Amino acid sequence: MINLYLKAKHWQLFILMLGIPLAYQLYTISHFFGLQTHSNSISEGGVGVTEVLNDNIFYFDYFPYVMILHIVMFFGWLWSIAIGLQQNIPSEIKMKVKKFKVLFFIPLIYIISILLLMAGLFSGTEINSFSFIGWPLYIILLLHLFSMFCIFYCMYFVAKTIKTAELKRKVEFGDFAGEFFLLWFYFIGVCIIQPKVNKLYKDENTAINNSQMQ
Repeated sequence: MINLYLKAKHWQLFILMLGIPLAYQLYTISHFFGLQTHSNSISEGGVGVTEVLNDNIFYFDYFPYVMILHIVMFFGWLWSIAIGLQQNIPSEIKMKVKKFKVLFFIPLIYIISILLLMAGLFSGTEINSFSFIGWPLYIILLLHLFSMFCIFYCMYFVAKTIKTAELKRKVEFGDFAGEFFLLWFYFIGVCIIQPKVNKLYKDENTAINNSQMQ
């Protein structure tokens, strides 16, 4: 799976991470705008607006699952770069991979849990199974802030990995600040970051193949 991410073209990742969620949102918005245009004629036909909204609210049922797909694709991309490019790092440079792995899964689990809660709310199913329902607001806020910290650290680590793999030396934040902000604004950055990742992956495979032939 890691190799699939490392070999993928930037436009392929853009479609998977952003194209599908965006298409879903545009479809949903256009559907409800269309619903508004004929809402006046609904009551004249003997069908209440509430009934129509209830019939069409199922479009929101899929929103959490679309967002889960988006989150999994984005986090999978970060994981693949951070782990997959370790082979490009010189052996004398030690990266804090274990720390990255721990902080990586915390926001992933938190966000997916929130989205599953939303799915339960939209579908009207029983949500008492979510243990954090009823927790004090400050605990949820702390979890949210800590998850944000973990996400920023993951982007920091991935950006550092990319630049270290490129320069083959220890780097400071000033060296990879550009990559960090491109990962932050990944809807633009994926088109710049991914070609670099493709090149690093190709160069390492070429070096491995050459060493095996000798």
